[in-house]
Amino acid sequence: MAKYSIRKWFLGLFTAGVVVTGVGMNTNVLDHIKDFEGLETSAYKDIVGVITIGYGHTNRAGTVQFHMGDTWTEEYAEEVLAADLTKFWDAIDAQVTVDLTDCQLSVLTSWAYNVGTGATGKSTLVRLLNQGHYDAVPAQLMRWDKAGGKRVRGLTRRRAAEAKLWETDCE
Repeated sequence: MAKYSIRKWFLGLFTAGVVVTGVGMNTNVLDHIKDFEGLETSAYKDIVGVITIGYGHTNRAGTVQFHMGDTWTEEYAEEVLAADLTKFWDAIDAQVTVDLTDCQLSVLTSWAYNVGTGATGKSTLVRLLNQGHYDAVPAQLMRWDKAGGKRVRGLTRRRAAEAKLWETDCE
């Protein structure tokens, strides 16, 4: 296995196999991310051809670079996930100008981790939320269920789960 360095801003801790990112990530949302991303210890191409490894990590995330043929341990995949989530949490925190609970910020971090912060920053969801329309978020999340221009059932299920977490304050 190739050795990689985690950036200095990584704040991850590992307790009983659960990643604690140091940014207040809700554990129900973290479980949601891990369930939907799944763990892949060998690099592969996802449904739109993006090289992926671990819990949905891509080179676009920028925290750790990898190549086809690389393999990771589960423990290393969790370290990288924690670093990735810290990066996406910070990006959403910067894009959203209204107050959010840790649950709400966690849900939006999950969404951003899946779609990218470039897309979230330009989204109607963030624009409406910044105008104070918290109730618009679940319906706006449901609009993000396509990959390669085609509706994907797994993404529809993921967005529905995120919308429910938002509406129930992560219960």
